[in-house]
Amino acid sequence: MKQQLQTMLALQDEINTLVNDNWRAQNFAWYRAIWVESAELLDHYGWKWWKKQQPDMDQVKLELVDIWHFGLSLELQQGSPEQVAADMLAELGAGQRTAGDFRSNLEAFTLNTLASKQFDLVGFAQLLADAELSFDELYQRYVGKNVLNRFRQDNGYKDGSYVKNWAGREDNEHLAEIAARLDTTASDYSAQIYQALQARYSEATPA
Repeated sequence: MKQQLQTMLALQDEINTLVNDNWRAQNFAWYRAIWVESAELLDHYGWKWWKKQQPDMDQVKLELVDIWHFGLSLELQQGSPEQVAADMLAELGAGQRTAGDFRSNLEAFTLNTLASKQFDLVGFAQLLADAELSFDELYQRYVGKNVLNRFRQDNGYKDGSYVKNWAGREDNEHLAEIAARLDTTASDYSAQIYQALQARYSEATPA
């Protein structure tokens, strides 16, 4: 878990720096992004008592990964990936968590985030348990989405030249197919994803 956490923190630092090389000093409202994502997450899980709803757990997990991006950014405000990882590990490893009332736990997590303007790591760990999202799966999903975000930036996302749909499918679909074929324990897992995305993109969108 320690190595996976350090890898994710380093990747988050890299993507934030790519977007803004002085991002730490900007004091972006990461906490606001978290509560907005939390609302989207709740919609995917379902909360409307006046209509039949079934939780879309794949979308719930995707939203949790998005929240994790912003949570890591908040944690990185406190120091380097190596420094932050130690503190996060202590919180993540504190006690066994069993699934509970997802909606109530999500609301508690969001309230804590808004009140402190910090990342409620303990509350987030509870949401992982509620959604049956293991740390290994969180790592796999996070690294894939992080690499895709970086790939988009490198290929013109900011100026609008990036083509999100290629070879008849969205880039998210290509990512899922690529990630499923790779060894998530490989030390160069993120690099393998990026190279595979680049190869497919170049083939589908020739200059």
